[in-house]
Amino acid sequence: MATGFLEPLLAAASSSAVAGGDWLAGVRERALRQLERDGLPGPRSEAWKYSSLRALGQRRFEPGDAAAATRNVDAGLLELAGVDAPRLVFVNGSFRADLSRLPSLPGVQLRTLSQELQEDPDRLRGFLDRPHADAADAFARLNTVLAADGPVIRVAAGSVVEPLVHLVNVGASASVDLAWQLRGIVEVGEGASLRLVEHHVGEAGHEHLGNSFSQIVLRAGARLDLLQVQDSPESANLVRRTEASLESDAHLELRSIEAGARWMRHDLAVELSGDRSRFVSRGVFALHGRQHADTRLDVRHTARDTSCDIVWRGVADQRSRGIFHGAIVVAAGADGADAQLSNKNLLLSDQAEINTQPVLEIHADEVKAAHGATVGQLDERALFYLRSRGLSRAEARSLLTLAFCRVAFDSITNAALREHIDAMMLERLPIREDETGQEPASP
Repeated sequence: MATGFLEPLLAAASSSAVAGGDWLAGVRERALRQLERDGLPGPRSEAWKYSSLRALGQRRFEPGDAAAATRNVDAGLLELAGVDAPRLVFVNGSFRADLSRLPSLPGVQLRTLSQELQEDPDRLRGFLDRPHADAADAFARLNTVLAADGPVIRVAAGSVVEPLVHLVNVGASASVDLAWQLRGIVEVGEGASLRLVEHHVGEAGHEHLGNSFSQIVLRAGARLDLLQVQDSPESANLVRRTEASLESDAHLELRSIEAGARWMRHDLAVELSGDRSRFVSRGVFALHGRQHADTRLDVRHTARDTSCDIVWRGVADQRSRGIFHGAIVVAAGADGADAQLSNKNLLLSDQAEINTQPVLEIHADEVKAAHGATVGQLDERALFYLRSRGLSRAEARSLLTLAFCRVAFDSITNAALREHIDAMMLERLPIREDETGQEPASP
């Protein structure tokens, strides 16, 4: 499907030189042939049944951005309140040292994929030389074929990294529609800990397609607190994949906030492969206009006494559409697992739509598990109460909706960062009273 979409991208792959040696050339060649054979997933693909690629497939995106190294970027896009931290900035998939801050941190390596491919590509083999067996992974294949840059973060065993590390992925406006790739790798050593903010922003203008793929490995007893903030303009189309593997006693706490982009797909795949490993996730998407957001979360328990605690919220207004697929699989032998999944959603318009699919598969013994999903509307009694306190109906709607969304970020301990996200969400959330997006005229 969508060969017109893939044609210029695959042509660029065939003509580009590959750093990294013969093994990486082989990996990319294999992924390229799979893409040429299978294309992008079509309407019969179960994983993509609610997110048609037809419109995207009819567009032509130019591969990469030759001017990324010198392109002007609004400095305000790079800032997060309360985050004065080491920063790696990537513009249209290319590292920008002039916009980054890379202080020396004990026990931490802050590098880029392009550096590693030039200097020590074999260190990346365990991350890049991996199969993408089914059509649902078509964008992962495309990333493997074309990605030449991205963050590579390694934390040494036993290191406790105090400052936040800030990753900024900027989709900068260009004179043509661009498609860019980014590949990120995070490895936290045994008994080490890291706090990371992954920030997706952009400039309005020509449409762009950002295809990013993050791979995370937490060694025994490691901890990663990861905050993902997606606040791109509506000229952005984003495909993101986050994979994480947790060894024994490792802990991943992931917060995900999806507020921007016209069309967005985010696949999260977490494997609890070590005994007593734990995954905690809080997430939200807030949509308006004709935005489309599709989040697919797959968690696999493959070791004993593992646990996951997932709470996800969705809000859709006007003609927007949200999809949440949350699947938990407790494999045979993963005895003693504790798996909890809750997905609640708000529809703020008769023309908005949210599809939710909680899935729970248990193949082990002595398992505690629960899952549930709801789709509803704002409580009219709560609206009435707030209006009786002097708020307009629009203000009351926004405050109630914001309170509903705060489950994703209310536990952030950095007060300035939490308030920044609060303001961002309030700006994104609807204060409209009719389907045109306008406040009613005063009598």
